[in-house]
Amino acid sequence: MFGIREIDSNQLEEAMKSGVQLIDVRSDAEHAQAKIEGSTHIPLHLLPLKLQDLKGGAPVVFYCRSGARSAQACAWLMSQGIENVYNLAGGIMSWAREGKALAA
Repeated sequence: MFGIREIDSNQLEEAMKSGVQLIDVRSDAEHAQAKIEGSTHIPLHLLPLKLQDLKGGAPVVFYCRSGARSAQACAWLMSQGIENVYNLAGGIMSWAREGKALAA
């Protein structure tokens, strides 16, 4: 998507050391299978109800399975005036392909 900033798995790993908000926008069933440690689960359809939780000033990184829904989350937040948002390129699948740890 045009204008969406993306980070890769290695960049996310570094960003997680400095207090980035990591948000999993997948469904409950997907989240139950595996997640990235330290992430907060907010399904995409509930994001408008949780907007107040994302205004802390820290960068926000969204992820889903492949990066499409998380890109939608980024676009929506940017339309709400929140600019410090990033999409995890390739989603949790990319994270896992890089051999990064997943929590069950």
